[in-house]
Amino acid sequence: MRPVISLLQENRGISGWRVSETKTDSYEAFFVHRRLETVRSTSTTSTEVTVYSEHDGKVGDSTFTVYGSMTEDDIREKIRAAERRASLISNEKYSLTDAGAGEYSFDSNMRDMDDRALASGIAEAVFRAETIPGSSVNALEIFIYREKLSVNNSVGTEKIQHKTRVMIEAIPTFTVGKESVELYEDYRFTEFRPEEITREIRSKLEEAKARFEAVKPKVPLKTDVLLRAPEIAGVIWELADDLDYAAKYSHANLHDVGDDLQEGGDGDRLTVTLRGQVKGSDRSAFFDRDGLALRDTCVIKDGTVTANSGSSRFGQYLGVNEPSGILPCIELEPGTLGERETGERDYLECVSMSGIQVELFSDYIGGEIRLGYLCSGGKKTPVTGITMSGSLSAVLKSLRLSENRTVWGSYAGPDRMLIKDMEIL
Repeated sequence: MRPVISLLQENRGISGWRVSETKTDSYEAFFVHRRLETVRSTSTTSTEVTVYSEHDGKVGDSTFTVYGSMTEDDIREKIRAAERRASLISNEKYSLTDAGAGEYSFDSNMRDMDDRALASGIAEAVFRAETIPGSSVNALEIFIYREKLSVNNSVGTEKIQHKTRVMIEAIPTFTVGKESVELYEDYRFTEFRPEEITREIRSKLEEAKARFEAVKPKVPLKTDVLLRAPEIAGVIWELADDLDYAAKYSHANLHDVGDDLQEGGDGDRLTVTLRGQVKGSDRSAFFDRDGLALRDTCVIKDGTVTANSGSSRFGQYLGVNEPSGILPCIELEPGTLGERETGERDYLECVSMSGIQVELFSDYIGGEIRLGYLCSGGKKTPVTGITMSGSLSAVLKSLRLSENRTVWGSYAGPDRMLIKDMEIL
């Protein structure tokens, strides 16, 4: 990074710069049918440079990537080319933030573990899940990442962040005779908890078996739908993205501070907080791409919009004194839906979707359901080949949130959300 900064400092034509560098040491293990086939260690560096050019009362920016094969002359030419591009862009002026200096590390029980021993422990936890007759993990790939992120800019910011995280890619499979169903599993974590890994993989093996047995139900029908964490996260992030500084500045937002998203409703009230860190999430961060320290922000309280959030640039445009920074995690407060109540009603539990669709301006929520359980009278029937659709505003007014919490990706909150009267086709 230092040689790049020196080259930026010698260029008098730019008004400012930012350099973001990520150094990653990885240990990778590849299994086929429990057999360790390949082990690989890598060390990579990714450097991204943004230059700024003030002109005619405006400011432009341009970003490029520095590769290890580049010479100093190559980088100088990249800087000059970026300066020319930036001079053609005319954004409203804003200031780079002097976010100060600091070095931070995430606590993790994996931080000081030997990579080989950690990978072995993860593999054992995965294969321990193979308890369902006919099920197996056909392939497993383990990626252990040890990352160092550095952000520097021309006004004094020098921030460093250390993180240890793991990604598992697996192929859970269920086979009867010559027919089988294969699924893809992407599981990420920052704490090594073998029992949680086993539980997660076993649930995917159960899902593969259910996909094998699933039938298409008689449609159309109208029923309540129980969503799981990935789909809940999709709904809540869509609401939060509408409250970003950039959306408000460009008049692309639907909701403003003071709006009641659940007006006239009788369901659980939404309380949503954007956070820099969520325990267990690999998306957690101490600072954003500008090096700005992240400020947790409650954007929705009891169903009512309470704040906006976002980057320093768009915060400045809106006159925000202390912008929140780009917050990578989201937390939803739990509700009142208990397991006993869930068991007493008829509903469709959505296990896997192609991706939930949430469209604020057209008031729509829906998507393709690849696997679900049609629950009625205490009986669960696996179903597939269906779609759901409904009114988002109606869903927000009547939704129920579970008492149980979970962490999935950047989301922390209830592990179930009950949405009512959905059309199933």
